[in-house]
Amino acid sequence: MSHSKTKIWIHAVFSSKDRQPLIQKKVRMILYPLIREQLTASGCYVDCINGVEDHIHILFLLNPQVAISDLMKHVKGSSSHEINRQNLIPEKFAWQTGYGAFSISESQIGRVRQYIANQEQHHRKMTFAEEYSQFMKNYGLIIDPDNGEINR
Repeated sequence: MSHSKTKIWIHAVFSSKDRQPLIQKKVRMILYPLIREQLTASGCYVDCINGVEDHIHILFLLNPQVAISDLMKHVKGSSSHEINRQNLIPEKFAWQTGYGAFSISESQIGRVRQYIANQEQHHRKMTFAEEYSQFMKNYGLIIDPDNGEINR
């Protein structure tokens, strides 16, 4: 092949520090475009972003020139800095230390897009902790109940 071709869909999810319900609708209206801009500037195509008060989901195409760990560090750091700079919430805002980033096959994009779009309805029935635990199970990642570490 004379050219490299990639198409790596990522479903990323991360929460506010200690899962505090700080991401109210007025914050989301500023936060989501900011995150979209950050990802786009990194050469990623953003399909959708949505969430609830304590976490967000992002579906995007990963730029193969960028490491997912560097990208998430940049997005989370820049967005929390901007939330604090603009005083969008009364207390200091921070994201949790980690994140989830799961590859999505092309055939599942519509399903994941719908899942992300329906976050408010989804979380009337399930907490973020339950949702994240389900992600871990679906992706074959086991969480150690004693220390919360992920075992592969």
